[in-house]
Amino acid sequence: MDWQELSLTYPRDPDLPVRAHRLAALARVLDGTQYDAIPNPFGREYNGAGEYIPLSARRPSVRTNMCRAVVDDAVSLLFGASHWPGLVATDPQLPAILAQLAAETALPALMMEAATRGSIGSSAVLVEAVGRRLRAQVHDTRYLTPLWDGAGDLASVTECYKVRGAMLAAQGWPIGADDAASVFWWQRVWDRADCHVYVPQRVEAGPPARIDATRSSHHGLGFVPWVWMANLAAPGVVDGPCTFAPAIDTVIECDYLLSQSGRGLKYSADPRLVIRAGPDPYADGTPASSGGAASALTLPLDGDAKLLEINGDAAGAMRDHYRELRASVMEQIHGNRAQADSLAAPTSGRAMEMLYQPLLWLTDRMRLCYGEYGLLALYRMACRFSHVLAGGLCIGGQDYVGLDAMGLALQWPPYFPGTEGEIAQLAQGLGQAVQGGFLSRQSACALFAARAGVPGPHGEWARINTGSQT
Repeated sequence: MDWQELSLTYPRDPDLPVRAHRLAALARVLDGTQYDAIPNPFGREYNGAGEYIPLSARRPSVRTNMCRAVVDDAVSLLFGASHWPGLVATDPQLPAILAQLAAETALPALMMEAATRGSIGSSAVLVEAVGRRLRAQVHDTRYLTPLWDGAGDLASVTECYKVRGAMLAAQGWPIGADDAASVFWWQRVWDRADCHVYVPQRVEAGPPARIDATRSSHHGLGFVPWVWMANLAAPGVVDGPCTFAPAIDTVIECDYLLSQSGRGLKYSADPRLVIRAGPDPYADGTPASSGGAASALTLPLDGDAKLLEINGDAAGAMRDHYRELRASVMEQIHGNRAQADSLAAPTSGRAMEMLYQPLLWLTDRMRLCYGEYGLLALYRMACRFSHVLAGGLCIGGQDYVGLDAMGLALQWPPYFPGTEGEIAQLAQGLGQAVQGGFLSRQSACALFAARAGVPGPHGEWARINTGSQT
């Protein structure tokens, strides 16, 4: 079975676009539920009518889920606790203000969720102001449709999906008891000035066309409060390429190979007995025997008995084949091909970077689409909120009006911290460069602090000048 055949087992809604079906199918792979639509377990060989069930019609008993593993590894290197980027800006107070905002809104966890869910193609974050405090939430892009203007700025975002009448009635919509089980379209549209909520309409009547003025709102921000992030792509693209799509076929092969290998090893532990008897083997009325090797049988002189089992050579061949398939998967999606048991001793930060180089290349691309085009866009949007909200933006119990995002940029920490020897060697080299006049002390301080993993390396120079030791 390949990915094309497996995806045909998923239910399809003819009213939704092809893009929604594709993202839903890839989301199943990311969640590890891609085989749940297959009704038969792997150990069931025959159905109720005695017909043989082919392997493609059975759920594999082993799910490697290597696609999710690669995504989790890359996201951890992107927005993990020790990899969260620092900030620099023209206003020296702005990085500390935005760091407080990130802590209040749980921005690291939100961006990790956005990068994980966006690996199927895209992710989107809605930013709302509640009591002059910002609240951000990741939304499923299957039901979202963005639109950009000629300058590349987001002009509108449309959300449209199906919902039962009973759920609408629970939200206060005038839905009668007869329509509780009916299916309606739910739609709302954000633009630069308003959030239009449409009156739900039955699916057979088509998309909603009438705006509910009482539930709609006028935000007057002057911009669309959404940040759209296309996976591994530049801004202005609805969906980027899926991170793990090239390897799905090989992962399916791995799952079925390991499932069949495990099935063979279980049969070897309790092999099936095949008897070739003489002309009249059951003359005494004794039925055929089956079971494990502990069962002793008495056969006629011309009879024969064999055990059907997998030998060690076949098991080793399956294991070697799986390793080749795993290496192919990691090569296709730039995963970590290093084996944990091959690391006999701690290595330097540079050696670890060389060991994880394919995964770091993937993370470098993710730093652009989710960092420069995602996280940085969220920070800049927060500054724009401070210009629009009456009374400014409340962060950490203080009000901030007119935050200036000029010069705002991300400062990424090293992927792996250097060892004591590497840091000492770097300090010695930077000292010689400063003494020789090839490098300023401020640049040397920033380089050393960044390599040592100091949060906000550019702020270290200010702390040195003020004599602060904290």
